[in-house]
Amino acid sequence: MTAAAEQRAAPVTADGARLSPPPRATGLAAAALTVAALLTAWAVVVGIGVGSSTPGVVVGVAGVGLGAAIVWYAARGLRLAYAARRSDAGGERLAARALAARSRTHSAGALSTSLALLVVLGLVVLLTANDDSILNTFFSVDHMADSAADITRAFRLNLFIAVVAMAFVLVVGLLLAVVRMLPGDGARPLRALAVAYIDVMRAIPSIIVLYLIGFGLPLAGFPLFSGLPPAWYAIIALTLTYSAYVAEIYRAGIEAVHPSQTGAARSLALSYGRTLRHVVLPQAVRAVIPPLLSAFIALQKDTALVNIIGAVDAFNQAKFFASSNFNLSSVAVVAALFVLITIPQARLVDWLLARGATRRSVRRPA
Repeated sequence: MTAAAEQRAAPVTADGARLSPPPRATGLAAAALTVAALLTAWAVVVGIGVGSSTPGVVVGVAGVGLGAAIVWYAARGLRLAYAARRSDAGGERLAARALAARSRTHSAGALSTSLALLVVLGLVVLLTANDDSILNTFFSVDHMADSAADITRAFRLNLFIAVVAMAFVLVVGLLLAVVRMLPGDGARPLRALAVAYIDVMRAIPSIIVLYLIGFGLPLAGFPLFSGLPPAWYAIIALTLTYSAYVAEIYRAGIEAVHPSQTGAARSLALSYGRTLRHVVLPQAVRAVIPPLLSAFIALQKDTALVNIIGAVDAFNQAKFFASSNFNLSSVAVVAALFVLITIPQARLVDWLLARGATRRSVRRPA
C-alpha cells in the first residue's frame, strides 16, 4: 500500500480529520532494554571488583537492584510498544498513539536512569581503584572526623566575612548604579568615574585585590587601616570587587522598569531623587533579588581566599590538618560545609525565579 493509500485508510476523527500514525516506539524500547541489561551485568562486575567488604556488598546489591528495576521498566516500555503496534493494526489509532507515547516515556526514562547509574558506577570504580587510594586520600572517615570540629569553628569566620561584606556590597553597589545612571550632561564626570570603577574592578581577579588590600594597607601604615584584623581586610577587598558586579545587577533592574513609571512620577511633580526612591528602586530591587542571591553565593565561595593573608578560616584550618596528616580529607570537610550552605540558597534562587515567572504569566492579559 502506498503512502497516499495509507493516509486515505487512516482513521478519521469526529470532525473529519485524519489521524497520523503513532510515533515509532519499538526501536527505542529495544535499545533501552538492551542498555539496561548490559548495565545490570556491569553492576555485577563492579560489585565483584569492589570486593567483599561492606562498601563492596552495598554497591553490588544497590547496583544490581537498581539495574533490575531499570530492566523491568524498559521491558514494560517494550510491551507497550508492541501493544501500540497491535492497536494500530486493528484500526484503533487513538489507543495506539496513547500506548506509543507511554512506551516512549518508559524507554526515555529507562535510558536516562541507565546513564545516571552508569555515571555513579564509574565514580565507584574510580574511587575504589588502586586499593581505594583515591577514597582514602580524599574521603577518609577517620581524618574527616578528627578535623570536622575545628574546621566547623573556623568556618564561622567565612560566614562572618560573607555576611558583613554582602551588607556593604549591597549599599556600595546601589550607590554605584545610581551614580552611573545620573541624568544630564552635568553628571557626566561622575558617570565616567562610576563606569571606570566598575570596569576596572570587574577586570581584576578577586585574589589580586585581596592580596593588595591585605598586605598593601598594613605596609602603607595608614592609621585607619594599618591595625585591622585580617578578616576586615578580606571584607574591604570583597566589597571593592563585588560592588562592581552588584552595581551592574542593580543597573539591569533599574533599566527594566518601564520609562512610563518615571514619566508618570515626574508628571506628579516628584523630583528625580524621590522618583528613584519611591517608584523606580522598589520595583528594580524586587526584580533583581534572584541575581543578587547568586552574587552572594559567589561571594561566599570567595571567602576561602582569605587564607592568603593569614586569616585562620575553614580552608586554612583544613590545610593544617592536611599537611600534618598527609591527607586531604579535611579539605573535603570544607567543601562539604560550603555545599551545605550554598545548595539551599541555589534552590531559593530557583524558587524565586519560578515564582516571578508564574506571576508574570498570571498578570499577562489574555
